[in-house]
Amino acid sequence: MKTYVFRVVVEPDEDRCFAHCPVLEDKGAATWGYTKEEALKNMREVVQMTVESMLEHGEKIPEEPKEEVKVFSEPSVAVTV
Repeated sequence: MKTYVFRVVVEPDEDRCFAHCPVLEDKGAATWGYTKEEALKNMREVVQMTVESMLEHGEKIPEEPKEEVKVFSEPSVAVTV
């Protein structure tokens, strides 16, 4: 079991916030919310679904570049405040 922590970018876009995970964006890891907090919450769900889909299809989960994804060999919990 590994824990992956992916960098996420949240940017304002007119009347909402757009969020994406650069290292997974080509797999569809992008979403939005009316607030930064909502966009980040939605992004967590999208990243989880993206990684699960990649595993189901036998795709390798990216572990690089190091500035985009951190990998831990033990279970961990990431908290954003």
